[in-house]
Amino acid sequence: MREEDSATPTRTIAVEPLGTGVRPPAPEASAARPATRRGTLLALLGVVTFSLTFPSTVWGLESFGPWSLVALRSLLAAVVAGGFLLAGRVRVPAREHWAGLAVVAGGVVVGFPLLTTLALRTSTTAHAAVVVGLLPLTTAVLSSLRTGARPPRAFWAAAVAGAAVVAVFTLTRGGGALSGGDLFLFGALLVCAAGYTEGGRLAKVMPGWQVTGWALLLTVPLTGAGAVVALAYEPVRPTVHGVVGLVWVALVSTFLGLYVWYRGMAEIGVPRASQLQLAQPLLTLFWSYFLLGERVAAAAPVAAVAVLVCIALTQRAGRTRS
Repeated sequence: MREEDSATPTRTIAVEPLGTGVRPPAPEASAARPATRRGTLLALLGVVTFSLTFPSTVWGLESFGPWSLVALRSLLAAVVAGGFLLAGRVRVPAREHWAGLAVVAGGVVVGFPLLTTLALRTSTTAHAAVVVGLLPLTTAVLSSLRTGARPPRAFWAAAVAGAAVVAVFTLTRGGGALSGGDLFLFGALLVCAAGYTEGGRLAKVMPGWQVTGWALLLTVPLTGAGAVVALAYEPVRPTVHGVVGLVWVALVSTFLGLYVWYRGMAEIGVPRASQLQLAQPLLTLFWSYFLLGERVAAAAPVAAVAVLVCIALTQRAGRTRS
C-alpha cells in the first residue's frame, strides 16, 4: 500500500495564533456581529428621536391645547401605522398578544404622552429630562419583576442612589415640595416603563413596527373621540413651530421612534438597549438649550450625569450577574 493510500483519516487541527492565547472567533459569533451593530444603530436612532420629544411637545403647545395635542398625535400616528399594516397585509395578532398590546397602548401611546404634556405646561424640558432620566432604571426594575429575575445587591444600591439624586433635585427646584408637574412625570415613568417592558417582549414574536402599529390602532376609538371633544374646547392657534412639533411627536417620536426602538431591542436585547437610552437626558438638555433657548440650571446637568452614572452601574451589575 502506497503512502498516499493510507486509511488513516487526515485531521485538521485548529492552532491558536502564536503569542495571543486566543482562539479565532466562532463562525456564529462573526455572523452575529452585523446584526448586533444594526440593532445598536437602530436603538440609538430611537434614543435620538425620543430626546427631541420634549422640545417638540413644547412647540406643539404653542398651537394646541395639551389634550388636543395628545389626541391628534396618537390619531395621526395611527393613520400612518394603519396604512403600513394594510399595505403589508399583516394578519391580526393572536388573542394572547392583545393584553400586552393594551399595556403598550396605555403606557406608551396614551399615558406617557399625556402625562408629560401636562407636566410640560409648568416644568421646563431640562427639568423634565432629568426626572425622566430614571426611565431606563424603571424599565429594568419592572422587567425584572415581569421575568422573575433577581438582580444583585449592587444593582439595588445604585438604583436607590439614582432615585435619591432625582428626589433631591426635584425637591430643591420645587422649593422643598413636589410640584404637580413632577407628579405627572413620575406617573409617566411608571406607565412608559410598563409599555417598554411589554413592547420589548412582544417584539420577540412580531416585528417592532407591528407592535407599534397595533397598539396605535387599539387607541383609535379613544383618541378619535378625544380629538373631537378637545378641539371643541381648546383653541387652536396654528404656527410653524406648533405644526412642526405635532408632526414630529406623531410621525417620528410615536411611530418611527418606537419602530426602530423595539426593533433594536429585539436584536440586541432590552438590557443593552436600555444602556443606550442613558444618553437621552443629556441630549434633551442640549435640544432644550439649542431649540428653545431655555436657561439650563447648573444643577440640571450635574443631576443628569449623576443619574446616568447610577443607572450605568445598575446595568453593569445586572450584566455581571447574568
